[in-house]
Amino acid sequence: MTAQIRLGDVINFFEYEKVREDRRRRVIALKEKRRVAVGPYLSFVFENRATLLFQIQEMCRAERIIDDARVQEEIDVYSALLPRPGELSATLFIEIADKDQIKPVLDRFMGIDTGRHVWIEVAGGLRVPGVFEAGHSDEEKGKLAAVHFVRFAFSDEAIGAFRTAAVDLVTDHPAARARTRLSDETRAELLTDLGS
Repeated sequence: MTAQIRLGDVINFFEYEKVREDRRRRVIALKEKRRVAVGPYLSFVFENRATLLFQIQEMCRAERIIDDARVQEEIDVYSALLPRPGELSATLFIEIADKDQIKPVLDRFMGIDTGRHVWIEVAGGLRVPGVFEAGHSDEEKGKLAAVHFVRFAFSDEAIGAFRTAAVDLVTDHPAARARTRLSDETRAELLTDLGS
């Protein structure tokens, strides 16, 4: 089980400046193992305690937050992304390099967060659907965020298969029909989140 992030885990931004470069290097290396690109626009970063604590530290640094209550607010926001037992939690980025293409590309991805277009496939057929956090799109207004949070809740059978079988991250949306096989390194890293 992933340990919760507590107020005492977050150091003040003055102390953080002294260790920031080292932590930044370590988290970048960690995220490399936890990042999975699917097609030309989609990138999933599977979150864990270390990646989220880093985000909290960076937010407190950027906004110069020192008040314990405000730090706790940041902890509460990011802790909601911690994977629970038997699940993976990811940030999905819709990455668009050309600024002129941001709106047209995002418009094409409308509906990707409805829960039927993204899943993890284990052992060539066992599907673990992605469940998206609400509030990142508004189909009525035609607005879709470029960042989404998605969870994958695994059955015991899927966790068992994840240990040894091939694992694919799949998108099946009109704007993105693609699959990426997880590397052995990524699969091993994510097994730690699943508690295996």
